[in-house]
Amino acid sequence: METKRATVYFDPEIHRALRLKSAQTDRTMSDLVNEAVELTLREDADDLAAAEERKNEAPLSFDEVVEDLRLRGRI
Repeated sequence: METKRATVYFDPEIHRALRLKSAQTDRTMSDLVNEAVELTLREDADDLAAAEERKNEAPLSFDEVVEDLRLRGRI
């Protein structure tokens, strides 16, 4: 698999935590960052798919949502 190089700037505390996790797990910092980005993109794809599935649902008003919460004893 071909890889691409990028420069990423981390908050110093995040960088320290990443270095420590890398050492503790015997994985490269690049592997850890790639995994985190991949997970985030997968979550975005899941969110987009869920929105697509629900696009034809009738919208609820704020009043309807509050009333539903009240009827179900949530508020």
